[in-house]
Amino acid sequence: MQLSGNTVLITGGASGIGLAMAGAFLRSGSTVLVCGRSERRLREARARHPELHTQVCDVAREEDRQALAQWTKQNFPGLNVLVNNAGIQRDVDFTGGIGDFRSGENELRINLEAPIILSGLFVPQLAGKPGATLINVSSGLGFVPAARMPVYSASKAGLHAYTLAIRRQLAGVGIRVHEIVPPAVDTGLNPEGRARRGGFKPELSPEEFASAVMKGLEMDILEIGYADTEAFIHASRPELNRLFERMNSRM
Repeated sequence: MQLSGNTVLITGGASGIGLAMAGAFLRSGSTVLVCGRSERRLREARARHPELHTQVCDVAREEDRQALAQWTKQNFPGLNVLVNNAGIQRDVDFTGGIGDFRSGENELRINLEAPIILSGLFVPQLAGKPGATLINVSSGLGFVPAARMPVYSASKAGLHAYTLAIRRQLAGVGIRVHEIVPPAVDTGLNPEGRARRGGFKPELSPEEFASAVMKGLEMDILEIGYADTEAFIHASRPELNRLFERMNSRM
């Protein structure tokens, strides 16, 4: 993938991995649009990167998704890259029934349904453009699920499967499809769960991870992992089973 000269839309781009990727694309010479649910965070993102174009959007809401597609079509007709990055993560305990799942935001709606629908909405804008690219941000937990985060893990496994399938479909209309597979990164993801684990703070910064991602995109790697997730991508089923047992041995 050529990193310069693109018009890139990143969902969930006001913080974390999304914002780090936005900065990397800007430095590479691309126009970058980001959307997010919080106007305050979008203002903070613009303060860091005044060149950013921002739009408030909750990707779980159909009216917001439609409005986002209309905004880009009207204002950024050269859009050729969509990065489905927005996501949430929760610890969900099913041992007491369905209550814990229903007590918070729906990870399936945000992590899986939203990128599927956004992909469909934006294919007509991307198709036929030079360098047309769709990038889905999944997770290492889509390959090796965490028992304490069953719904998140399932949503990311689903996104991985969807990415494999849509890669084959969209090749017919000239859209390249990449998957980014992060390990644990020092972001604001799942603050309640990380607090319960003693204030767990990953060593990997969003900027370091984004730098590796950009190198992978430039090399046209279709599934881009980092450290542990690089191994997850290429592991055999027996190896994945062993990794699952090791990851969840303390549950």
